[in-house]
Amino acid sequence: MPADNTRSLNHALWRTTLGAMMISFSAVWVKLAHVPPTVSAFYRVFFGGLFLLVILLVRREKLWRGWNCLGLSLLAAIFFALDLYTWHRSIVHVGPGLATILGNFEVFLVPAVGVLLFGERLNRRFVLSVPLAVAGLFMIVGLRWEQLSPDYRIGIGYGLSTAFFYTGFLIVLRKLQSHASKPSAALSLMVVSFSTALYLALEMVRTGDSFSIPDLQSGLSLVALGLMCQTLGWLLITRSLPWIPAAVAGLVLLLQPSLSFIWDVLFFNRATSTLAWAGVILALSAIYLGATSGRKVQAKSA
Repeated sequence: MPADNTRSLNHALWRTTLGAMMISFSAVWVKLAHVPPTVSAFYRVFFGGLFLLVILLVRREKLWRGWNCLGLSLLAAIFFALDLYTWHRSIVHVGPGLATILGNFEVFLVPAVGVLLFGERLNRRFVLSVPLAVAGLFMIVGLRWEQLSPDYRIGIGYGLSTAFFYTGFLIVLRKLQSHASKPSAALSLMVVSFSTALYLALEMVRTGDSFSIPDLQSGLSLVALGLMCQTLGWLLITRSLPWIPAAVAGLVLLLQPSLSFIWDVLFFNRATSTLAWAGVILALSAIYLGATSGRKVQAKSA
């Protein structure tokens, strides 16, 4: 491999690793902010949109790309708003670690949609990954569903819903990024962020949630959520993935759910048995198989 290509690959690997580490703290910042789930989701995308707008203004990039582009962005934002709405609630019920692993189950749903809508074929790696993921999940949460508390069951439902809505977001975002106007990743994410913030703001008004940030810890956590996770982490990964082989990218991106679970254990004293740890390893291995079963690897923005 030429020296220039080797340097490009190494830089891309470092950027992807750093981005995955930044995003792994998403659920931690949500947990540390003393606000309801919808409020933390709103400020994540609102602050993220502001940071992205600053980046675009510094670049002097054209912001208007036509009505079709805006329509796709609004549709993507609906799915992303539902993704954040359910994921932030899953964190409350089952903790940051498991909520993040459940959200990463989208790697199984995206190819399934490809089969149903586009006639794509599944390879053996993907077919093997699905039962492994289900087995790993049962090892984490326990083999007897009836013994789980109602709150825990609700949290698992929210987490799996996150994967479903994120799948819809990815499909629309893929369509948006292939639009004739060719919006940049930063522009697409900015429009989606502000549109998502609008949807979540309407939900906050409907439910009577306050827009006030109660204390300094909450404010710093929400700013970190918008800057590190919604902006920098996402952009670092998106720009680097084209330079990295799919198998390597899938392995590096596993840092995000892996570290999220570790932060849950270290920072919030999550009780985890040996069987549950084995389930985490099995589920993450299955996510890796599912993520690398196709030609491309997609970053998870949670």
